[in-house]
Amino acid sequence: MENKDYLELFHTDLQSLERLMGEARACGAGYVDFYFECTGSMNLTIKDSVVSSGGCHEDFGVGIRVVEGEKTGYAYCETTDYQAMKQALRAALAIRGSGEAIANMPIARQILPHKSAGTELLVLNWMDADLNALAGMLKSIDLSIRHREPRTANVIGQLNGKVSRIMMYNSFGELCCEERPLGSIALSAVFAGKNGRNINTTASLSYRSGVEMLDGNLPNILADKLTTDLDEKFEAIRPKGGSMPVVMGAGASGILLHEAMGHAFEADFNRKGQSIFSESMGKRICPEGITIIDDGTIPLNRGSNLYDDEGVVSQKTVLVENGILTSYMHDRISASYYGVSPTGNGRRENFRNNPIPRMRATYMDSGKYTGEEIIASVKYGLYVDEFSNGQVNIGEGDFTFYVRSGHLIENGRLTTPVKDINIIGNGPEALGRISMVANDLKIDNGAWTCGKDQSVPVSVGIPTVRIDSLAVGGE
Repeated sequence: MENKDYLELFHTDLQSLERLMGEARACGAGYVDFYFECTGSMNLTIKDSVVSSGGCHEDFGVGIRVVEGEKTGYAYCETTDYQAMKQALRAALAIRGSGEAIANMPIARQILPHKSAGTELLVLNWMDADLNALAGMLKSIDLSIRHREPRTANVIGQLNGKVSRIMMYNSFGELCCEERPLGSIALSAVFAGKNGRNINTTASLSYRSGVEMLDGNLPNILADKLTTDLDEKFEAIRPKGGSMPVVMGAGASGILLHEAMGHAFEADFNRKGQSIFSESMGKRICPEGITIIDDGTIPLNRGSNLYDDEGVVSQKTVLVENGILTSYMHDRISASYYGVSPTGNGRRENFRNNPIPRMRATYMDSGKYTGEEIIASVKYGLYVDEFSNGQVNIGEGDFTFYVRSGHLIENGRLTTPVKDINIIGNGPEALGRISMVANDLKIDNGAWTCGKDQSVPVSVGIPTVRIDSLAVGGE
């Protein structure tokens, strides 16, 4: 689809949009933008080996934002009829302020080219898929798990696919359009052991992709994720707690980085003085050798888009470089406040929501050690594969995470699997205690979703990392 096709899809034209902008300017508006969305989605659920539910849905509408100083007026309508948009604009204009926040931001007028999210074109549209074939794929996954593991008591799985067509227009005269596919499959399995003890495992995969992500090897990949090391999980113990070194495994354990540190780099928290890093720009916040990145350009990654939800071209943003805080994650409002360019982090759940600074794919870059060297450096400590159920205080940086999967480290070797323990610490302190970073960065392609009043798809990643001391809640 070209830009003209999007204008037709939303039953409008540039002349109508410019007339609405003229009304806004006549009322003294500083900045106005329109966010048009047409999203088609489908879902299927399998439970007890039966595809028990499913459906398709279409969402359509436009959100209109007026920014006046520190105030934002926002309204939306589920039609793009000119009179309805005019009424929504007037509702958003009802808010008033200084008009100086981003009104004078020097952005060139341009019509931006259309591409698909993550620089990859959608191949097979979810909305054109054969639902019977998709149901068959879910059944194949269920069967693969049960064949591989006779202790399988229950499998629940959900397949979600959607395609969003987005068009954005603002008072700088920018028009941009984007097609955003997103496919996700998430599974939970219960395995029955001796003495009535059950183990629950989860697995998920998600990509900016169409139906082509469901290749023939997918059942085996997901079955592996759910059943690997299952015997060890049945033998897991609750170890003695205390302060000890913690080694975070590459990949999914990056959720701790996202939650305990990433949110504190979002510019709205810093602009309002709510982040522990509000006064740290340009200062060292962790040892040399640590670089933290938020990236919206990784092909097919769940957190990637060609544009953010304000029409800013997506980019790779270095937040911490060699231990120095170099950038926050900015939307247009915070960028204007700090006198910098927006970083492509203005995101929203849908057209009914105002954009705010959000993460995309947040990860720590690789270091110089191997994962084996890091584990070998620990005499006694904890190795964590995967966290869950985290709680974080953004202002102070304090966090608590439940360890879903891990092992004790004894004399430089992984030994006993562990269960029922928490990791307790403080984000800035934990950053300062990182002493070794491996060269094995892994971006996890799970179906991660971040909630910050609104839910958006994100991705996490980390290499193997040694934190010299964290509190471990055990026996």
